[in-house]
Amino acid sequence: MKKIKHFVNELFEDMPDSEQKNAVMEEVIQNLEEKVWDLMEQGKEEEDAINKAIVDFGDVEDLKQELGGKQPVKSKRNMTKINLGYSVWGSGLIIALFVFINFYYTPNDIWFVYPTFAILWWPLTMYFRWLRTKETAK
Repeated sequence: MKKIKHFVNELFEDMPDSEQKNAVMEEVIQNLEEKVWDLMEQGKEEEDAINKAIVDFGDVEDLKQELGGKQPVKSKRNMTKINLGYSVWGSGLIIALFVFINFYYTPNDIWFVYPTFAILWWPLTMYFRWLRTKETAK
């Protein structure tokens, strides 16, 4: 069961050494080994049972937080400018499609203006969101 021990050691490698950490690691290893034995009794091969036990183990962040480990830093990239550009290009293409359909199929009736007003809310909303994040970044 070296694979399980290696897996658990990798999970807890960024944690400071302490008796509590070692106790939790031993408990996790024991639980995983018991799960492997149960799966093997159900007819799974050892390698398959180990892999399934590791996959079924789930998230260890709660344990790390209790032990005082580093919180993962999630950097949130400012995507508002990209979203604004995407909305401008997307709405432009949709409006161009409506203009084409309007003039190709019904050139005597100008109806493309109505969906154009509905579509223009998308880039307008993205513009104001971009302005708001730009002001809060200052």
